[in-house]
Order: sequence, then structure tokens, then C-alpha cells
Amino acid sequence: MKKNILTTILVVIALGSLNAQERWSREKAQEWYSQHDWITGANFNPSTAINQLEMWQEETFDPETIDRELGYAAQIGFNTMRVYLHSLAYKADKEGFKSRMEEYLKIADSHDIKTMFVIFDDVWDANPKIGKQPEPKPGTHNSGWVQDPGYPESVEMADSEALQAYVKDILSTFGDDKRVLLWDLYNEPGNNDKGNESMPLLKNVFKWAREANPSQPLSVGLWKWDLKDLNTFQALNSDIITYHSYDEPEKHSRIIELLKTHGRPMICTEYMARTRNNTFNNTLPMLNEENIGAINWGLVNGKSNTIYAWNTPIESGEEPVEWFHDVFRKDGTPYRQDEVDLIKKLNAETK
Repeated sequence: MKKNILTTILVVIALGSLNAQERWSREKAQEWYSQHDWITGANFNPSTAINQLEMWQEETFDPETIDRELGYAAQIGFNTMRVYLHSLAYKADKEGFKSRMEEYLKIADSHDIKTMFVIFDDVWDANPKIGKQPEPKPGTHNSGWVQDPGYPESVEMADSEALQAYVKDILSTFGDDKRVLLWDLYNEPGNNDKGNESMPLLKNVFKWAREANPSQPLSVGLWKWDLKDLNTFQALNSDIITYHSYDEPEKHSRIIELLKTHGRPMICTEYMARTRNNTFNNTLPMLNEENIGAINWGLVNGKSNTIYAWNTPIESGEEPVEWFHDVFRKDGTPYRQDEVDLIKKLNAETK
């Protein structure tokens, strides 16, 4: 009798372990999505931070600016921010880092804003360093943004116990937190010409996240359509389909039609590049009509310099004729009132 009971317990534990690592069913994903208002917001980095490290390190963490700028977002009906973390800030001060995450979530929640945290990132500077961050290069888009964990670390540390511990600690600590909407595990894997070199870390971050078993969905956004192996793995392991599109409406629409074949809810986690004919006016209504979440790049013009276009610096630092990203000036004045009016209108209609 005792042996049978023990056997049953072991089987249940084993099944529970398997279930913890399973992708959500389409039905569960659709049910989750239906419980939320239309997901709309921005990628958020406070205007006083040049990158993720400056946002999260104790010396430069800026709750006053975060509170003020999330207030701008709330005023136009945004309900979600996509926010990048950084493993080096965690490594330097684990408990302090998590305490600052908690403080950020309290501020966001006070504005009725949920958060989509990003874990790893293959974009821009391959050599992140803890400590004081550089000053912005005048007129240069994201001159101080850093990868996480960097390169070649993203390859050499793909199996590291340190990164595994980081992912599991963060997802276990906040894995049942209703203020966290979704875990975006890896931003643009394969960027900076890494290609399939990013596959081992991509596979591991999904594995570690499934083992942590958060209640929120997991995803990694599709972003470059010729990265076939990475795209396939991302799409087949994400609970919710997320993607990036800085394309004009016709091409963006084709992407939507292709991604619909997965039968899962969709969130566009990066869009809106005015000089590429990807604007609020021609893209946001389309996403709204399709009931696809819409997270544009940039909220407030600041040290990230994302009002300037990719790879086209203005060395004088003068304001470009047309902003590339961002919605507000630092004082909360909209860059374009017609855009803010449209955002407010669509958000009000979908509450």
C-alpha cells in the first residue's frame, strides 16, 4: 500500500514537472487574451536613462521621472509598457535589483499600467559594463544601448549557471504578480549578425522560464523574416505570438495575415518609425481593428536619442525635421497632438 502511494506521488510530481514545461494551448492563450482590454502602450525607458543599466542601477534609478512619464502614458490611455531588464544590474546587486523592480511595478500599477519585462537582448553595443554609463552621442540613435548579456557572452554563457539562476530568480519572484503582463524572454535574437549563434541561449531561456513556471505567458518576438531556424523556434514555443514591424501598412498587413495562421493572440511589441511610413495614423487603427496588441517604440524624448533615425546621425544634435520614435517631450507636451488624439480615441473605444 505504501509503495503504491509513493509511486502515485512520484507520478504526479513527474507529470507536474512536465506540465510546467509545456507551451500554453491555443485555448488557454485565447482565454488569457480575452481577459484584457486591448493591449496598448510603448517601449519604456525613462528619459534620464541612456540604457537598461542606467535605468536599473541604484545610483541612477529614477522613480520620480518614471512616475511622471508613466503619468503621461496613462493620460492617453496606454495600459502596458515593455521594459528591458539587465543581468549585469542583477549580478551587481541581486536584492537591490529586485527591490527596484518592485518599486517600478508599484509606480506603474498606480497608473493602471501593466508591464512586459524583457530578459535578454541582442541589439546595439556588444560590451555592456556595470557602473557609470556613457553620455549620449549628439544626434545618434540609441548611442548607449547595450546588449544583454553581450557578445561573445551570449554564446559562451548560453549554458551558464549564472544566467539560469538570474532567469529563474526573476521569474520565480514575480511569476504570480498580476502587475506583470507577459515575459518577453529575448529581444531580437540573432541581431548584430549573430544569426543561429543565438539559438542555444534562446532555447535555454525558454527552458529555464518553463521550469520557473510563471503564471504569465512567455514569448519571444519575431523580427527578421529570413532567420528561419530562430523564427521557427520562437513561434513554436511562444504562448502568445509577438512580433516587430517597422514596415509600411501594406507589408505589415501581410505579416499579420501570415502570423494569424498560428491561431494565437498577437501583440506587435515594436512599431512606429515615422520616416519609414510606419506611423500611429496608418498603423495603430489597423492593429486596433485586428485586435492585435500595439506597443510602439519610445515614450519620452530623452538620453536614448530615439527621435533620430537608425544609422543617420545628426552630429549637431539639433532636432530632426521629423521624429523617428517617441510620443512626448520631457515636459509632457506631445510631439504631435493629432497622434495623441488618435491614441486617446482608440484606447477609449476599446475599454
